[in-house]
Amino acid sequence: MVSLKDISAVCGVSVATVSKALNDHGDIADATKERIRQKAKQMGYSPNSAAKALKTSRTRNLGVLLSDDNRSGLTHDYFAGVLESFKNTVEEKGYDITFIGGKKGAAGEMTYLEHCRYRGFDGVVAACADFYDAQVEELVKSEIPLVTIDHIFHNRIAVLSDNVRGMRELLEFICGKGHRRVAYIHGADSSVTQNRLSSFYRTAQELGLEVPNEYVIGAAYRDTKAAFHMTDRLLELRRPPTCICYADDFSALGGMNAILDRGLKIPKDISIAGYDGIRAGSYLVPKLTTIVQDTAALGRLAGECLIDLAERPRTTIARQIVVAGELFEGGSVGTVRKDA
Repeated sequence: MVSLKDISAVCGVSVATVSKALNDHGDIADATKERIRQKAKQMGYSPNSAAKALKTSRTRNLGVLLSDDNRSGLTHDYFAGVLESFKNTVEEKGYDITFIGGKKGAAGEMTYLEHCRYRGFDGVVAACADFYDAQVEELVKSEIPLVTIDHIFHNRIAVLSDNVRGMRELLEFICGKGHRRVAYIHGADSSVTQNRLSSFYRTAQELGLEVPNEYVIGAAYRDTKAAFHMTDRLLELRRPPTCICYADDFSALGGMNAILDRGLKIPKDISIAGYDGIRAGSYLVPKLTTIVQDTAALGRLAGECLIDLAERPRTTIARQIVVAGELFEGGSVGTVRKDA
């Protein structure tokens, strides 16, 4: 393995000069820096990350907590987009990422916190997790810099989708099409679900819509089978809704299948709307009405905040950053006749 001493001997300079040149110190002439860097490259030199971490107390490695009950992982359209943006952002700043999980170590199973300490992460982003899990709470209460996505903890930075505004804009659009009977198949309990559900009820009240209890049903996110059955239940009501909102676009696909199985047409016989703005929704016929979440901004902001927190922990303020989505009108919400 090529060392700094080897490079210094070839270049005829001190080891300190080689180190300064490779670390871009200002007291070394640019021409000298370039000569030393070129020679180091030719000799196949690469810095020892472990040794550097010991010297700086930083590994330039960030942990990513991605865990959900459906085990969708990186196939989860929304979080895949967020994490792609996060990855690009931190890699541009010279950081690597490692996914966190329960790992088998010499002493047996490691918790999330133990895994983070074992890897020496400079920080962690919690993108998709059971935020009420004891292991997650232990990690949140630790000394490790942490940023959450779509969940708020006291004294932690959170990057959030504007779910309140998104649901309001979606329901206002649906109501503007003449719908007065709107149902909502919402996701499993979480802060995201609570915000969307509260916004749904509040907006409905402001618009003068009556929402019977049977119009609001819970089901797991991205569960097409549950969405299928819940849609069937709504369509069997004596006075069924004219429009059904779903927790996410993937669930809306399950609802669409239930509607088509009954020989009904969208949006002629019934309208539907999703949430998230996954690419597949724009390929449907008709195109799915939805709220397109700004995954690029969410990932970028999470990355910038986490690096700032890791590098400047004393001056970085815990705060909530809210990112707005955008209504995609699509074609799955039709205009209701006045006598409907």
